[in-house]
Amino acid sequence: MELVSRVVPSPVGMLTLMASDAGLAAVLWPDDEPRRVRLVAGPEGVPHPILDEAAAQLANYFAGRATSFDVPLDLRGTAFQREVWAALRTIPYGETRSYVAIARQIGRPDASRAVGAANGRNPVSIIVPCHRVVGAAGALTGFAGGMAVKAQLLRLESGRGDLFD
Repeated sequence: MELVSRVVPSPVGMLTLMASDAGLAAVLWPDDEPRRVRLVAGPEGVPHPILDEAAAQLANYFAGRATSFDVPLDLRGTAFQREVWAALRTIPYGETRSYVAIARQIGRPDASRAVGAANGRNPVSIIVPCHRVVGAAGALTGFAGGMAVKAQLLRLESGRGDLFD
């Protein structure tokens, strides 16, 4: 299924949204590593209802008016990756979980490194909230959008400020 794309402005930089007719397939960062999410976009700027909905939901999130997303998703990855991404979607707004906690949640308590790898390949950053995953001691760990953006997103969700502070 061909993907269409659109670049949208956000308080954390220009984001590239990619969608199929089935759902949103990617939210990519300006300096995203090309091998992190291996999707090839088709036409850019084509009107598409899923791109419209994703852009609107992201704008509401950044403005502090939304705490969850319900845009349809077209997640492309291994069965394990999709299992991890499903677990990430259960992390409530304003909360964090460790890689170890996610590994336990999916019934694979010894797979925290594999959970970290799957987390890093999450194609729909923010919407599948990989930014809510932290190290075992609560330390901020890698994020495709950069550590400063991860800290900003967590700060927004904690109610301690907005993205413009």
